[in-house]
Amino acid sequence: MNTFTKTSRILGLAFLVQFITSFSSGLFLQPQLIVPGSSSESMIRIAQNPTLMKAYILVDMLTALGVIFLGAMLFVTVRNVHEKLALTALGFYVLEGGLLATSRSDAFTMVRISQEYISTGRPAALETMATLTLESMDFVGFTLHMLAFCAGAILFYALLVRSRAVPQWMSLWGLISVIPLLIATLLGIFDYQVSFIVALPYIPFELVIGIWIVIKGVPEPEPSLRNSLVPA
Repeated sequence: MNTFTKTSRILGLAFLVQFITSFSSGLFLQPQLIVPGSSSESMIRIAQNPTLMKAYILVDMLTALGVIFLGAMLFVTVRNVHEKLALTALGFYVLEGGLLATSRSDAFTMVRISQEYISTGRPAALETMATLTLESMDFVGFTLHMLAFCAGAILFYALLVRSRAVPQWMSLWGLISVIPLLIATLLGIFDYQVSFIVALPYIPFELVIGIWIVIKGVPEPEPSLRNSLVPA
């Protein structure tokens, strides 16, 4: 029960990679490039820093791959609790990664639009195009992406609670802290903006659980827990 498994170490690393890439993108790269509410200022920054914008796109693509990989490792970990729910949660994570990757094609478009905007004297038509592109990036790459994440995370963390693969308080931390994110995301779809503070309880979770799993490992699931969450 207490032996380390290769799978559990990889699961811990998957959480850590996901934390590092998403944290780097959201806290360091995006704020240097995107000015909320100002497409013109955003285009000026992007045109002046095309390499940084491409790095931002690359990091988010790695995040998208990391999301899918994390979902696969969580599926392997909790499938013995209830395989159908675990598979559904994995589907949401695959959708999440796909939405994030798709939205970054718009981010690459922003590089070309921004360079053209500067070289042609900042025409209003390109500013309108940039506004629409940024809105598309935000809706697909954040709002819909977060909706898929929250749905998958709630299922996975509920299964983690039942599996006892990690301490109960840790699984409950993840499960409970995702619910306000889901509510905020649903409100955001209908243009009701919620303070970023609702995300603060969740932000350190992936770092903490990743470190814990790497150090402690994950035991084999109890046979008595298999398919015991809900009827198959």
